[in-house]
Amino acid sequence: MQEPTVMVLTALADAPRHGYAIAQEIKAMTDGRVALRTGALYGALDRLLADGLIDVDREEIVDGRARRIFTLSPTGRERLAAEAERLAATAREATRRLSVTRPAATGT
Repeated sequence: MQEPTVMVLTALADAPRHGYAIAQEIKAMTDGRVALRTGALYGALDRLLADGLIDVDREEIVDGRARRIFTLSPTGRERLAAEAERLAATAREATRRLSVTRPAATGT
C-alpha cells in the first residue's frame, strides 16, 4: 500500500472528515512531512471510494458548495489494520537488525 493511501486511511480511522480536513490531519500526523496536493488527495479519495475502502458519510452544503464527508469503511478498517501490522513488523525487524553488533570492517 502506498504511503499516501495509508495516510488518508489513517486520517479517517478515528473520525469522518472532508477533503481539506483530511489534508490537514495528514500534515499534523506527519509533522508537516507529508502534504498532499489537492489533485492527488481527491484522486486518492475517488480511488479509495471505488475500491470500497472509504464511504461517503454524508454531504453538506457550506457557503453554497457541496462538501462530502468521508469515513473509513469496514473493509478499509481491515486493510488499514493489516497494513499497520505489516509496517510494525518491518520496523521491529529493522530495529532488531540495527541492534546487532557487527565486527568492524577491516581493509585489505
